[in-house]
Amino acid sequence: MGFYLLIFLVMGLGMLVQWRLKSKLKAYAQVPLPNGLTGRDVAQQMLTEYGINDVKIVSVEGQLTDHYNPATKTVNLSPDVYSGSNVTAAAIAAHECGHAVQHATAYAWLQLRSKLVPAVQFSSSMVQWVLLAGILTVRIFPQLLLIGIALFALTTLFSIITLPVEFDASRRALVWLDRSRMMSSVDHDKAKDGLRWAAMTYVIAAIGSIATLMYYLMIYNRRN
Repeated sequence: MGFYLLIFLVMGLGMLVQWRLKSKLKAYAQVPLPNGLTGRDVAQQMLTEYGINDVKIVSVEGQLTDHYNPATKTVNLSPDVYSGSNVTAAAIAAHECGHAVQHATAYAWLQLRSKLVPAVQFSSSMVQWVLLAGILTVRIFPQLLLIGIALFALTTLFSIITLPVEFDASRRALVWLDRSRMMSSVDHDKAKDGLRWAAMTYVIAAIGSIATLMYYLMIYNRRN
């Protein structure tokens, strides 16, 4: 019962954090940058200052779809961030460029996460089916459930490794935004607050993954 309560608690916290994040980003999107720079401009300035000339800045469809792709060396910004001239757009653009700086400087945690991507993609496509089959056959073939647990443990490891990557990217973004003086100290605090709530989504995801892994281990121990 305790595990079920933990999972429901994590789900509730996840929804709360997502709601809070969206409300924060929406509010800070109403705060214009005094220099009129767009998210794309912010990203270009940050990349240029760090001497990164082989990374492209592109616009991608959707909301909160912003990400850096180390395989294609692209900073992908959603339309509101790419064209927006506000605190939210600047903070998100700088954060994604923080990942580009990590890539350019061979940041160890990013390198490790990138190496795990193919294995995690494979495990994510198989894990639910293996776990289901493993639970149904646990008394006669417990090894199958263990295989499923191992696959899920890989995705859990990936979510844990993601934490230092995301926190470091935000740290780099905030340091650069402060050094560039493109926003006031009050607006800088708003950018910091927005990125903090964005980071919390990864924390909740990691906790949820750990809790789910413990749940599957409990099933194995109980039925075996």
